Amino acid sequence: MSKIVKTELVFFNNFKKGKELAFEFFFNAYYKHILGFCIQFLNDKEEATGVTQEAFINLWLNKEKISTINGIKSFLYTYAKSKCLNVLKHKKVKDKYTNDTLNKKEKLLNIQVLKEMKFDSLEFTELENLIDKTIEELPDTTKQIFIKKRFENKKNKDIAKEMGISIKTVEAHMTTALKVLKNKLSLYLPSILINIYLY
Repeated sequence: MSKIVKTELVFFNNFKKGKELAFEFFFNAYYKHILGFCIQFLNDKEEATGVTQEAFINLWLNKEKISTINGIKSFLYTYAKSKCLNVLKHKKVKDKYTNDTLNKKEKLLNIQVLKEMKFDSLEFTELENLIDKTIEELPDTTKQIFIKKRFENKKNKDIAKEMGISIKTVEAHMTTALKVLKNKLSLYLPSILINIYLY
């Protein structure tokens, strides 16, 4: 078991016990991903922010029902998907009174895409295992930088100072890591989902 997985397990167990710091760990890990997912379909940052916040509130209220680490991500995306669908369907009704044909078609497409998306815990587990394996196979420096950036939420300038390298070097290693992960995941997922997982 990698250090990443061990750390997440500790936070997950504390999250189940109602520890706020553990909740903050998962909030920081997934907030930008859920917000980006919602913005992609709603095209409205204010509405997307509201849906994202609601997803995390409901995660906290339903923490006893989450049985695995990947269940957190599954819950958040499933909840966000459901709320986005409700918002889009409501907008679709309002659009009956407008002549914005392109806007209507875009919303219909978003509804169709959202309906087809499934966020299953088992699928997340398999994907997380693939990502974990790919990270472990990265060159040592690239791997260290990626972990500090993505899992420890450190800024580029802090990583650069800590490792005694330039900010541009940090950015280059992150670009390399994301490219490797994107290429690996492209064998299994459409680009829209790859972006949800990595960015």
